Amino acid sequence: MEYVATRDGVEKISPASRDNPATQKQEMLISDILAQFPDAADLFEYEDYIKQSTVKNASEFISAALDQNMDQLSYSQVYANYIATRPRAEKLGTHGLFSDEETPLMLSKVMEEVGEHTGNVWTPIISLRREDAARLGYDNAAAWMALIRKQRNIFAEQMKIAPENLRWYAAFHNEGHHPHCHMLVYSVNPREGYVTKPALEKMRSSLAKEIFQQDLIQIYSEQTAQRNTLAEQSREALKEIIGRMSGGMCDNETIESLLSHLAERLRHTSGKKQYGYLKSPLKAVVDQIVDELAKDVRVAEAYAKWQELRNEVLRTYKDKLPDPLPLSQQKEFKHIRNMVIAETVNIGGHHFTFEGDELAEDLQEVVEYEPLLLEDEYLPVMDEAPDNDEADNINPHIEWSDRYWRARAFLYGSDEMEPDFEQALRLFLEEAECGNALAMHDLGRMYADGLGVSMDADIAFTWYDKAFTAFMDIEANKKSQYVEYRIGKMHTAGLGTDQVYEEAAGWFEMAASRNYKYAQYSLAGLYYRGQGVEQDYEMAFRLYSKSAAKRVPYACYELAKMYRDGIGTEKGAEEAELNFEEAFYGFKRLEEKSHDDKLQYRLGQMIYTGTGTEKDVEAAIGYFEKAARLGNVHAQYMLGKIYLDSDSGHKNSEEAVLWLTKASDSGNSMAQYTLGKLYRDGSHVEKDSVKAVELFTKAAEQNNSFAQYQLGKLYLIGEGIQKDVKTAVEWLTASAEQGNQYAQYALGKLFLIGEEVPSDREAAVRWFTLSAEQGNVYARYFLDHMNFLSKPFLTLAVTRLLHHLSRIFRDEQKRLSGAPGMQTDSKLRRKIREKKIAQGHAPDDHELRHTTY
Repeated sequence: MEYVATRDGVEKISPASRDNPATQKQEMLISDILAQFPDAADLFEYEDYIKQSTVKNASEFISAALDQNMDQLSYSQVYANYIATRPRAEKLGTHGLFSDEETPLMLSKVMEEVGEHTGNVWTPIISLRREDAARLGYDNAAAWMALIRKQRNIFAEQMKIAPENLRWYAAFHNEGHHPHCHMLVYSVNPREGYVTKPALEKMRSSLAKEIFQQDLIQIYSEQTAQRNTLAEQSREALKEIIGRMSGGMCDNETIESLLSHLAERLRHTSGKKQYGYLKSPLKAVVDQIVDELAKDVRVAEAYAKWQELRNEVLRTYKDKLPDPLPLSQQKEFKHIRNMVIAETVNIGGHHFTFEGDELAEDLQEVVEYEPLLLEDEYLPVMDEAPDNDEADNINPHIEWSDRYWRARAFLYGSDEMEPDFEQALRLFLEEAECGNALAMHDLGRMYADGLGVSMDADIAFTWYDKAFTAFMDIEANKKSQYVEYRIGKMHTAGLGTDQVYEEAAGWFEMAASRNYKYAQYSLAGLYYRGQGVEQDYEMAFRLYSKSAAKRVPYACYELAKMYRDGIGTEKGAEEAELNFEEAFYGFKRLEEKSHDDKLQYRLGQMIYTGTGTEKDVEAAIGYFEKAARLGNVHAQYMLGKIYLDSDSGHKNSEEAVLWLTKASDSGNSMAQYTLGKLYRDGSHVEKDSVKAVELFTKAAEQNNSFAQYQLGKLYLIGEGIQKDVKTAVEWLTASAEQGNQYAQYALGKLFLIGEEVPSDREAAVRWFTLSAEQGNVYARYFLDHMNFLSKPFLTLAVTRLLHHLSRIFRDEQKRLSGAPGMQTDSKLRRKIREKKIAQGHAPDDHELRHTTY
């Protein structure tokens, strides 16, 4: 019927009559089709027919319904022939059939193969609206062929078919209103394969996400842009609500009463205190607490916004959206039920709790990198050093001899040559024996960092001492700006002499007064930090400006920061960016000459953060690896952090632990702290509380306030180690005195409760005040409720639940906004984002309008 009515060359009925109302016979036939094939009501064509019941739309629906159900109206081999040869099937030769094979298919062979198959043959159809197919590039067989070939393993996984056993054939039908693709799918093993509704949903989802990804590279219509603007507004609104949840308190008498009731019931309940193990009456109380929490205005707003975002994603591959559920029954939030139980157990057991320190890790990320970039290195640039000493080479001297240059080449390596520490050590020793102060200093560095030799602080100091003495002798015989600068640097770092900033400032002043640009830069740093001189930001700015004018990249970098932060000068974003760019290219020029590890670390850090250049994690890793091979502990630590980060695109647990261990063994406190957390939690390594405490202690002894706080927590609650309140208070105090707001809050609470330590209300108020001044909402709450000691603890429990929920919402927002599962490499996604931004779209602008499966 369809063939004779629509085949090529047939005389079509005039368009005018096709706009008349559907005939009685059409209506009867449609009724019969719906009775025999109820799923036909989900077709686009039926939707069009319901909106406008014309002859044309009725005809389109009848044709589509028969087309969609042809597999039930014929044998498999007839169906294969039908989808390959019917009118509007896009031909790839003599027919439209395609598969995994690159060579043309023989239709008769496929028909025979399918017809003789004794197992199930599935016949999915993937359909798009015409406007979407054209916009997304799916109006041709080649696009569908590429799509299905890419998705074939997902089909196999969801249909429980071994990938090597999966067989599929497809043909693209370029229908007028609704282009679609017919498929035949089966397993060569007749007993293998089955399809469930959840599996269908996952296949729809995967196809939608792939087509959705293609949408990113299209020019967007106004409707699409508006829809994405609304989605972005929802995301921003949810982000703002989450912020209010995570930064606020929750005072709810109903929840407090329910928590007290649940705590009493759990006290007399045996077995695991987890939701899945509780009896129904207790589960009902937990659900009631969660749903009561959902009535909080902030939670209600967040849940509504979350449902909007979720539906935005589901709409791409679902025809019917799920009905909203109570928060306690929503599977994505089921974790909050166990958090309710955990909080209740804490209340019933009178356990000391640490509130609000979830953001401690974020704070650590903010403060940990900037100080590392304050450190500069001596610049081995020949034209900046004095002329070679023409005196007897046995006397102390500075000489950029061929042997010294070769030694440095072996030490730092190059793009063509790996470092050779053994050769570097031999040549530096020969130079040092001849009195070359530069070589003595480099030998000190090799022993300090363990480059080709065992790390030995005593031997390192001996060589630094010899270098310092040599520089002093050279300066006594002949004044030199360069030597004065080097002596100042050794005083600053305490290498071969005492660390005396006043002495360093004096030497830098001598060289800077004669316009030596590196001395101007180093002296500016002392004024900025108030080391050896009275702190003076304006003086620091002037000195940095003088040095930056002579293209010293270190000075450009510091000048950029002062412009960025408005320190010592007015804020200037444009000036900051220009100076960051100048610093980046200056560091790059210096690194190409010297291959110095500290320059490589700086370049890696700037590329990793996108400072003064485009962000490029892969290129940053390249620089970090070069520096790490030369023993740069900061670079080793950064490699560990990058390889731990699942968002970096380079996650590698084994490499992360390797580099963190190297940095930790070299004394890097942040590496010790990070590695300690891994051993504490059993993340990427076997859990080892003793090892965690050992690493935390090493970091804490270097005044790492985060490690001190973690040690205090471990000793106070006795987790994995013996409880020791006295030691806990000592470490918490050390951390609090460095300004750690979480340690300050914990001490305030300890002294207020007076159970683990003697009660001291005055000390409690002092620590709470310091913490509250840094924005700690829990500390502020205690200050405001000092006279109501019975109620605040229940309120704290409810508030912790609110904050737990805020983190679940935050994770869900990332999941829904990030379109997880897209099978596109990170470089392509970045290029697409850049192209979209250039076209004026938001960075995460995207949409798939309507796809059915």
